[in-house]
Amino acid sequence: MISLTRSPAWEALLEHYRESCDLHMRDLFNADSERFAKFSIQLGDLLFDYSKNRITQKTVTLLMDLLRDRGVIERREAMFSGGHINVTEDRAVLHVALRQQDETPVYVDGENVIPLVRQMLKKMRDFCDHVRSGEWKGYTGQPITDIVNIGIGGSDLGPQMVAQALTSYVDGPRPHFVSNADGTQLSEILRNLDPRTTLFIVASKTFTTQETLLNAGSAKKWFLSRAGNEEFVAKHFVALSTNREGVQNFGIDPENMFEFWDWVGGRYSVWSAIGLSVALAIGMDRFEEFLAGAHEADVHFRTAQPERNIPMLMAMLGIWYNNFYGCGTQAILPYNQYLSRFPAYFQQGDMESNGKSISVDGVPVNYGTGPIIWGEPGTNGQHAFFQLLHQGTKLVPCDFIACAQPLNPMGKHHTVLISNFFAQTEALMRGRTLAEAKAELEAQGLAPNRVSALAPHKTFTGNRPSNTFLLKRLTPFNLGLLMALYEHKIFVQGTIWNINSFDQMGVELGKQLAKNIQTELAEGGRATRHDASTNGLINAYQHMSRDNS
Repeated sequence: MISLTRSPAWEALLEHYRESCDLHMRDLFNADSERFAKFSIQLGDLLFDYSKNRITQKTVTLLMDLLRDRGVIERREAMFSGGHINVTEDRAVLHVALRQQDETPVYVDGENVIPLVRQMLKKMRDFCDHVRSGEWKGYTGQPITDIVNIGIGGSDLGPQMVAQALTSYVDGPRPHFVSNADGTQLSEILRNLDPRTTLFIVASKTFTTQETLLNAGSAKKWFLSRAGNEEFVAKHFVALSTNREGVQNFGIDPENMFEFWDWVGGRYSVWSAIGLSVALAIGMDRFEEFLAGAHEADVHFRTAQPERNIPMLMAMLGIWYNNFYGCGTQAILPYNQYLSRFPAYFQQGDMESNGKSISVDGVPVNYGTGPIIWGEPGTNGQHAFFQLLHQGTKLVPCDFIACAQPLNPMGKHHTVLISNFFAQTEALMRGRTLAEAKAELEAQGLAPNRVSALAPHKTFTGNRPSNTFLLKRLTPFNLGLLMALYEHKIFVQGTIWNINSFDQMGVELGKQLAKNIQTELAEGGRATRHDASTNGLINAYQHMSRDNS
């Protein structure tokens, strides 16, 4: 394949960028009263509006030419068909199979994996029914009231974000999440729990993840200090893993081990047994609605024409800003408190997937890849960093997310929230000219010299791009739909950039070095094996940790 930046499709986009980069969206809207209709898509209860972008129809056409040229369609089919598109680890990438709604076979190395998925879902349902009904009892005969998911990365971020997003639907045990190696997190959660009514879920595929086993071991110690009998562990700990021996050695009954597979990547695993904490909290029926919503996105991604394909449009707009406008970041701004962890979830989803500088061919890339993802829920963000979005020197493409119907109606709250939601995208697009700023100040009766002094500070360039996602209501189905759209966007961008979106080798070196340092700290003595800074920091730590003055 021709190098990305030398392909005719790329060169056509570059020429178009040079011709159109001075266009202002205000002028584009003024010139076309049908712009919203042309650049928005309805998918079930989700409306995707991408009209507030620095694009024309020609831009979309050229972006889709690049998408086709880079083999996105073919690689999409390879993913859905069980091809080993995770080339560095020689694995299939089949989180889509976890939410498939029919029995159409999906083969991985000659094996149809759909029966495995059905077995997993049935085991989850049986277990959830057992716990939620009160039939599963703790060591004193009391039912489970709280569950603690112990994991890290995809084994924590996914279920934690989904459980928080679906808080309104929780009618089972209360979910809690522990991931950090800092013992403070586990201590604070355990402080208010009763070991007699608490169930721990240890989520580690290999059952060797350092932080997870550290937290699980401390949770077990806390439990035994109160329960007093090792045999009771089996009533209060279950595992999400593939390491039967490790699970059994920990004291967990292997019958209470929920398996998942190599073709399920960590940051795509909430759709698997890793979502058990969510299913326990909201019930298996609602968890399967969540899966069905994601499947709806899968069908759309696989069947809709690129020009009307939401994930493909999301991805290519990101390419447009990242690679042509030089935008290094993207903000995700949910105007819904339940979605407050959504940006953090897709920090991992995007940055761990596409934070790569080596192509699948093993050579360094000479173009930008994954953006820095960040964000906070509105309206909090408006009073924190929106100043930079509106008047700063950085161009930051934004995704705005809101729901038309609130789950907690309260006076005028939702009207105020949604008004801000609409106003921010309008302000980012329109801006305010110097003449408009002067007219506004003059209308306030300010003296001419004061008008001249203040007006420049009250101007906004506008022309700052945003996508808008408007959901009818935050339901398990709609949450699954929205999440899967973002997943497929990440896949498309990785394909365009010719990188592997499904490994995370960049995190390994730090882990290896940490193990060496742990050994040194256990040995004591003065650190001498590292660079001067690391040696100095380790030695300072050892002194501080022992100084009782």
